[in-house]
Amino acid sequence: MDLETLPTSRRDMFGLAAMAAIAGVGAALPAATAAAATSATDFTRWLDGIKGKQKALLDMREPNGGMGMAWAWVFLFTAPQAYGIPESDVTVVMVMRHNAIPVALGDDAWSKYKLGEFFKIDDPATGAPAVRNPFYTTMAEPLLPDMALQKLIDRKVKVAACDMAIAFYSGLIAKQMGLKPEDVKNDWNAALLPGIVHAPSGLVACQGAQSRGCQYLFAG
Repeated sequence: MDLETLPTSRRDMFGLAAMAAIAGVGAALPAATAAAATSATDFTRWLDGIKGKQKALLDMREPNGGMGMAWAWVFLFTAPQAYGIPESDVTVVMVMRHNAIPVALGDDAWSKYKLGEFFKIDDPATGAPAVRNPFYTTMAEPLLPDMALQKLIDRKVKVAACDMAIAFYSGLIAKQMGLKPEDVKNDWNAALLPGIVHAPSGLVACQGAQSRGCQYLFAG
């Protein structure tokens, strides 16, 4: 199989096990270990930090030009007006999973692993495949700069990244580049942006946020 032809825009992870077996990256996928249990405890504590009177969960499965960040900004801007409450009583949770996982990673990973080329994400500033995270510190027009992910995190938006997606896609790229899957996965884990937490899976993160009172919104 030519990895460059894999349908990275696919909207679910159906066939994950078969694709992983073909690509030879199964060993890089997370396992249910004692270490995973410790991470789950940290994740539960993160869930317990979801507070506020109005809580929204943005399920971001695709980069979609950064619309997940746009929705987060819009909710923070309009919910206080709509409900007559301060922004401190408004909570936004963003779950980045599947093809949106590179949005959670820093510039070094984008450059080193050519994430723009792999995930077909162009840099608005150059029109070429992005070699930096084009959603983190700035956002292209007509979106407002305040929609950038870093600024949303500074406003207490809670962001989780799917460990399954990190393991799976880092494994595919490792195979493509002739590298060890575990080395690339560790590199991606280290590249997770400040303020973003690991979730055992995006599905668990979505379910967990809803269990804490967040209302689900599909965000691309």
